[in-house]
Amino acid sequence: MHRYFPHTPADITEMLSRCGVASLDDLYADVDPALRLSQPYDLPQGMDETSVKRFFDRLASKNVETDVCFAGGGFYDHGCPAAVRSIAARSEFLTAYTPYQPEISQGTLQYIFEYQTMMARLTGMEISNASIYDGATATAEAVMMAVASQRKRNLVLVSETLSPAVRAVVDTYARYHGIEIMTIPAEDGVTSRQALTDLLGQRGKEVAGVLVASPNYYGIIEDHTGLSDLCHNHKALLIINCIAADLATLATPGQLGADIACGDAQSLGIPLSYGGPYLGFLCTTKALMRKMPGRIVGATTDTEGQRCFVLTLQAREQHIRREKATSNICSNQGLMTLWVSVYMSLVGAEGLRRINDASRMTALYLLKQMTADGRARLRYPDKPFLNEFLLETDYNVGPFISAALREGILAGIKIDDHTILMAATEMQTREDVDRLAAIAKTCV
Repeated sequence: MHRYFPHTPADITEMLSRCGVASLDDLYADVDPALRLSQPYDLPQGMDETSVKRFFDRLASKNVETDVCFAGGGFYDHGCPAAVRSIAARSEFLTAYTPYQPEISQGTLQYIFEYQTMMARLTGMEISNASIYDGATATAEAVMMAVASQRKRNLVLVSETLSPAVRAVVDTYARYHGIEIMTIPAEDGVTSRQALTDLLGQRGKEVAGVLVASPNYYGIIEDHTGLSDLCHNHKALLIINCIAADLATLATPGQLGADIACGDAQSLGIPLSYGGPYLGFLCTTKALMRKMPGRIVGATTDTEGQRCFVLTLQAREQHIRREKATSNICSNQGLMTLWVSVYMSLVGAEGLRRINDASRMTALYLLKQMTADGRARLRYPDKPFLNEFLLETDYNVGPFISAALREGILAGIKIDDHTILMAATEMQTREDVDRLAAIAKTCV
């Protein structure tokens, strides 16, 4: 019997008998015949293992091969020490998908504990969890946390400068949780403080949280100084979406008085991989810990006085009724949590700052070369950025991106026909930048 078709004819006959029907047709008799399949599925013939491998190799060969990446938009081509993969593969860290008896998985609990500690320090927050699927769902979780912690308030104000992809996920989950979302307009590439003040003045008693970003989708480092006081004066929580690696250099959400910090940890050594798997981070204050989804691991001592680790909080949907769960969308990204933990341990705070410095220098050189002939310019020239910026061009960016791809370079993200979002990291060289700038000069 084929292992993927476990029901034998005898099994099917027994099940039908228990249902009180004689055949599968009788079982589905209430289904309109027009909706029922009247012929076998049009499936190809089965293939042996070698043929399957060749088939998928041919599919994979159709992917565009790029050696250099200047695209960002929330995900960045940072390097990763070779030791990370080796350490992450060690048997001490192997466990089942979800450790239902977690205390026997000390390796798993230890790296989650270390991850929490490092993320709390990186964001300047008091508490970090683990097991969030990606940055977009982490942000949706933050929005739901804000509403859950504020009685009779279900309005969240979201900055227009948040990533459109993240905003789409937030809108989707908010819709099905009865949360109202309103947009805070942007002014000159950043969140309009006046517009936010006006919205809080008009509907402050309904606002559970305010969600902003820094750096925002355009790469601009927004100044959120004093924003927490504005939000707290209206008893609303401040949520800051941020890029994890950038926090080694920029002001942290904790320093800015945020109640929740969220985003994607992909920038902490996780390779680009067509959208994942990545890792969402969610950090908050102790006051909001009970509203946080995912896991929190604590350190203690056992009966013999030895240091050990235990789950101190696991308000997950598997363990309680789904309708009462803190979250129904968090997922156990254990491997990515381990990967980031090892990466941060090896690179360290000073290493992250050096990577940011190198990324910044490459970005400045990229900007200089791309604007040298006067046919391109910064969209927001008076706004600070770290390693990503929005460029306006006199030429059409579509053909430019296509021409760069033919040379193995991902030039950036097309915003419109004459605007491109470009980013740089420590992985690109001056020669890479010069090649891209030379391609731009051929575009009309």
